[in-house]
Amino acid sequence: MSEQRDQILVGDGDPDLDQRLSDELDEVNAAATTGTPAARELTVQLHDDDGLVGGLSGWTWGVAAGIGMTWVRGDRRGDGTGARLLDAFETEARARGCTHVFTTSFTFQAPGFYERHGYVELFRWQDLPVVGQADVHLRKELV
Repeated sequence: MSEQRDQILVGDGDPDLDQRLSDELDEVNAAATTGTPAARELTVQLHDDDGLVGGLSGWTWGVAAGIGMTWVRGDRRGDGTGARLLDAFETEARARGCTHVFTTSFTFQAPGFYERHGYVELFRWQDLPVVGQADVHLRKELV
């Protein structure tokens, strides 16, 4: 009988590994949430004559929605574009049966934006990703 040899590989991004992990976790999640449809990606984007103005990307799964990334082009920040994108995301999340949405935002990004739109801070990790900043976790009830 041969001895099994483990090998740990460390590196930069690996799309094939990401896909494999996603597929494997989808199986585990489906088994644990029988009767709940699989998670679905949810994106919202706004374009003008110059191209992409801004967007949100995230997902919905069961009663939960999560925002992973939000971005608005510099010349359109503060003009209501972010609010429009967020509203469209929340509207679609509700249509998919979600009752709450959550996100994270570093203190140098936009936690105040989310709070102005009804998100409540759940907790923050101080000194992330650098000393003097924080990773803020927020949630909003959609009902």
